[in-house]
Amino acid sequence: MAWVTPEAPTRSELSACIQCGLCLPQCPTFRLTGMESASPRGRLMVMSAVAGGQAELNDVFDDLMSFCLQCRACEVVCPSMVPFGRAMEGARIEIAAQLPSPLRRLRRLITGRWIGSVRVMRSVTRIARMVQRNVPARWLPRQIKTSIGGLRPLPKKPLSTIGSTFAPVEPAGAGVAAVLAGCVMDPWFAEVHEATVQVLRRSGYRVVVPDGQTCCGALAAHDGDVLGTRRLARQNVKAFVSADLIVTDAAGCGAHLKEYGNWAGDAGVILASKVKDVTEIVAEAIADGRLPHLEVPRGKVAIQDPCHLRHAQRIVEEPRQIVAAAGYEPVEIDEDGMCCGAAGMYSVLQPAASDELGRKKADQVRASGSTLVASANPGCEIQLRGHLGGAYRVAHPVELYWEALQAADADTVGWSSAGEGNR
Repeated sequence: MAWVTPEAPTRSELSACIQCGLCLPQCPTFRLTGMESASPRGRLMVMSAVAGGQAELNDVFDDLMSFCLQCRACEVVCPSMVPFGRAMEGARIEIAAQLPSPLRRLRRLITGRWIGSVRVMRSVTRIARMVQRNVPARWLPRQIKTSIGGLRPLPKKPLSTIGSTFAPVEPAGAGVAAVLAGCVMDPWFAEVHEATVQVLRRSGYRVVVPDGQTCCGALAAHDGDVLGTRRLARQNVKAFVSADLIVTDAAGCGAHLKEYGNWAGDAGVILASKVKDVTEIVAEAIADGRLPHLEVPRGKVAIQDPCHLRHAQRIVEEPRQIVAAAGYEPVEIDEDGMCCGAAGMYSVLQPAASDELGRKKADQVRASGSTLVASANPGCEIQLRGHLGGAYRVAHPVELYWEALQAADADTVGWSSAGEGNR
């Protein structure tokens, strides 16, 4: 065996592939290139060759693995249920272990440590805001321009919801919902957190944002940083140990938390069993009558399925049910749910492929005839807005529902007065 880490793809994972090829048309990078080595089947064959000593773990192997978006669309159609996402994370752990470099060490600092620090993220937000407000777009490199252009207007003084508690709106009784603040959601997507908290309150939940939590660790895991991923997972396990329900409003975070058993042992399995995406909870509350189905028509909304919501968590209908309950007509743009090309750090590490996929997704939105897009993941939102431009709005499905509730009920308690012991 050429592997050197215990997290490497196992023989049983690699041999599970029966080479049927059903994954090929579902794979964005295969569709971009038509190359077998850019397909899930091809990547598994290369992993098997390295594991068996028939091929070297070198820069070529690194390039083949790094080109994967880890969108996991292949897992949905695989008749053998190959755990491709787990195998890919294992392969990248091997690459990090066997091919160390200064750039990889820098990425490890970013994804494993800095991004989980509230203080660091506040500083990054201030810098990004300065660029957003003061640097002409024409001066920026194309990929940076897309990313900066895809951000919502950033706050001058980014705040954190960590440590906050919010009382339920009567009638209460749904229990306590512990919300993951996330690394970028808190400073960059405060409106999504507001909608999440307020709609949970209206569903009867007492909402808490536990102290001591940090970044979920998905970016570190995707980049092969096993130590950083485990460190972040252990910290979150400790922070959420008393929670009965853990709510995420970012699809990538939820998908990673639901697989914490890979990173934090039995304690991780317990945490994973408590995790739900906010769209699951809100759709359930609408179905059982705790939240209203609003009848005022609000026009069309294009539905973009984040990969880690549709493919990893298998959540498809709930976002559509939520926007329909808000009065919108959901418009399908892609029956395959093809990746938009954001994929965490992919847009930085593979800018050409990311840009092409982003343009394709933006063209699908334009063809829908809607200038409003519902997306439940921050990276997808940034990618879409960056490619669509200012004439289009991209928002979380629960954000759209909360706005509709506010319009229907002028007496709804506002965000500024909702906190109970905020700090």
